[in-house]
Amino acid sequence: MSLLSLPHITIETTPNPQASIIWLHGLGADGHDFESIVPQLGLPDALAVRFIFPHAPSMPVSLNGGYIMPAWYDIKQNDLGRQHDRQGIEQSARSIQLLIEQEQIRGIASNRIILAGFSQGAAMALHVGLRQSDKLAGIMALSGYLLLAEETADWQENSPPIFMAHGKHDPVVDYNLGQDSRRQLESHHYSVEWHSYPMQHSVCIEEIQDIGQWIKAVFTDSFSR
Repeated sequence: MSLLSLPHITIETTPNPQASIIWLHGLGADGHDFESIVPQLGLPDALAVRFIFPHAPSMPVSLNGGYIMPAWYDIKQNDLGRQHDRQGIEQSARSIQLLIEQEQIRGIASNRIILAGFSQGAAMALHVGLRQSDKLAGIMALSGYLLLAEETADWQENSPPIFMAHGKHDPVVDYNLGQDSRRQLESHHYSVEWHSYPMQHSVCIEEIQDIGQWIKAVFTDSFSR
């Protein structure tokens, strides 16, 4: 199992976790990028969570002149809403799916797994999370957007709640692209909790606090079932 899954960092808030959060980093970063955020979330001691921070494979990125860097898929041009790298997306989706299945093998039910991500990682979290046969606890997409948006399916009983957040002054993933992705999801009847902040392509303390509150809410709901 470990030989097949992406290399990753594991942090457990307390022994014997009962829930998992798989958190995908952005382009050019690695699993260490959000490692320090765990103690800032304000999660209660009684909520035992395993955080999984995977490292994306390195590949040439066309937008950056073919420079090799950690990436979930290739980016062809500045307009992130077009020309998506289907092959790269599908390959990364399979690797991320293995991480979800790894947590299930460890005894974590699907409805106690959150798939989260930032930027490219947020796009992958939405892409993989919306295609699960078993309902996840939730999907968290920070400063991200929908991939292959024209293939978005309608909400179903196993569709998870979605947390989306975006900086109003984001120069990397345009704020309007994030809002368009939100509207696309809502047009397919998904439940989206939307937050915006006066920041660029980053994460702020207010956002971290909102994330922590949302995590507590979705896990409280999943544990009550």
